[in-house]
Amino acid sequence: MRLFTRIRARQRGFQAMSLDLSPAATASKPVLTNRPHFRLLRYFSIAALLSFTIVGAALYVMERSELAFFADVQEGQSRLFREAQSELSVETEQTARRSLIKAQEAANVNLTHLFANSLWDSHIAPFLARAQAISPDRCRALASNDTEAAQACQGEIGLRLKSLPGFADLDQRAIATMRNSTVFKIKVFDLRGLTIYSSDHRQIGEDKRANAGWRSAAGGRAASELTHRDHFSSFEGVVENRDLISSYIPVRRGKDNEVVGVFEIYADVTPLLEQITLSSEQLARLIAANQGKIEQTAKRDVDMVAEKSGDLLRVVGGMLVLLFITLMVIVRRGQAIIDAQRAVQERSIAQEHLWHREKMAAMSALAANVSHDTGNALTIIASLGQQLADKLDGDSEAAEAADSIQEQSRRIFRMTRQISAFATVSDRPEYTSVNPVIEAVCYFFSFDRRFRRPIEFRPGEQLPWCDLVPDFLKEVLMNLLPTLSGRIVIETGPCSKGVRIRVRVETDDMALGPEEDSLRASRMEIVAQRLGDMGGTLAVGEQGSLFDIELPAVMREDSPH
Repeated sequence: MRLFTRIRARQRGFQAMSLDLSPAATASKPVLTNRPHFRLLRYFSIAALLSFTIVGAALYVMERSELAFFADVQEGQSRLFREAQSELSVETEQTARRSLIKAQEAANVNLTHLFANSLWDSHIAPFLARAQAISPDRCRALASNDTEAAQACQGEIGLRLKSLPGFADLDQRAIATMRNSTVFKIKVFDLRGLTIYSSDHRQIGEDKRANAGWRSAAGGRAASELTHRDHFSSFEGVVENRDLISSYIPVRRGKDNEVVGVFEIYADVTPLLEQITLSSEQLARLIAANQGKIEQTAKRDVDMVAEKSGDLLRVVGGMLVLLFITLMVIVRRGQAIIDAQRAVQERSIAQEHLWHREKMAAMSALAANVSHDTGNALTIIASLGQQLADKLDGDSEAAEAADSIQEQSRRIFRMTRQISAFATVSDRPEYTSVNPVIEAVCYFFSFDRRFRRPIEFRPGEQLPWCDLVPDFLKEVLMNLLPTLSGRIVIETGPCSKGVRIRVRVETDDMALGPEEDSLRASRMEIVAQRLGDMGGTLAVGEQGSLFDIELPAVMREDSPH
């Protein structure tokens, strides 16, 4: 009776060490997570609409700028043509005036030759010889100090010249010769610059030595200019508002054709100048009419370009809209395919997770049954071994056998606890350390004959605890480790985020076949999802030989560290 009591007590102790893995204890509601996925249709719609809007606005601004540039070019060309036409009109009038002066100067030269041929030898030369006796030096001396006195002196010289013999006859013949012609006035100068005769008697005796026209003619070259006079004394009397061309013309005589005097002739060109002005006005009106046509043509061209630019913008805008609609249809179809593939993938992952939970639940139930069924037998065996060791205290071989019985019983209990720890199913976050979870997974793989890869677990010390679902971490490792080939080393340690789990593969050949590569791709999706559910991250090294898993740590007051 005492032996049975001790056996029952030892049995209760072993059962207390085992875990409760009944279905009621392991059943829990799965944790639902909302993992974000790429919304292709939404992002494409926003990006495409923004891009097309920017492109359309840029095209519109460029077209408006091109239209404004074309209008500025047309305006510049019209302004250039207007300025060119204005310069042409002014140049034409000035050329006409210069041509008129040249032509009239030639006429005045011919007229001077006729006048000189008629009167020089008979009247002018004898009168010029008598006039040489009158000196203008005193008047010139007065001109530097007293202008009025010089003018009075010149008036006296004029009176003396008009009193000379032959003046009246010269004056009568000169007026008779020039009557009914376009010549309004004629003057005769000697080589001293003294006016010895003028059809306007008030100008006789004037000194023209400083006059540029006289000096040019005295040097042998005729000089002419166009002037307008409001009042002018002519052979016919005083005339008003006349345009005159005055010409200083040298008179040549003798065998050496030397200059012996200078004539000044005033010819009336008012009708000719009026004709030039009328022609200039007609040319200006013609230019204005042409300018108006050019501006109308430029405006019509600008309007036409604006209309074509609008048509181009409408066509390009329509093409952009059509392109946008086409791309939206394609992207919508692509989004539907992506959503369908995502749904299939999520269903596959959910089925994989369900399979994992069911497998772990079955293992948990099996472990619970094994622990329960073998618990009593192991307790009795261990108790009998202890009693046998107590009774055979003097027999060393029997005592060693009894100790071996107890050691193997404890070994079976440890194995049962490890299997139970691995098979425990929980979908709720727990505040736990990652080392026991990883150790249970490694221990489980050591019993799997299909997994022929040596695993070395190097747990870190003083690790912070994590608030996570232990079953998610088991699922991550159970999907990651079978995809690796070679010797596997698992290390844990602290990191900036919390806890780092480093899985390293030590092998010479890391090449994967197509089937292994496909298996890794499918299982890595589950790994990524579970790490996302736990708030962790995964970094893969070169050639897939290094995997760094980082899990966030949470510090609590009841934390062991």
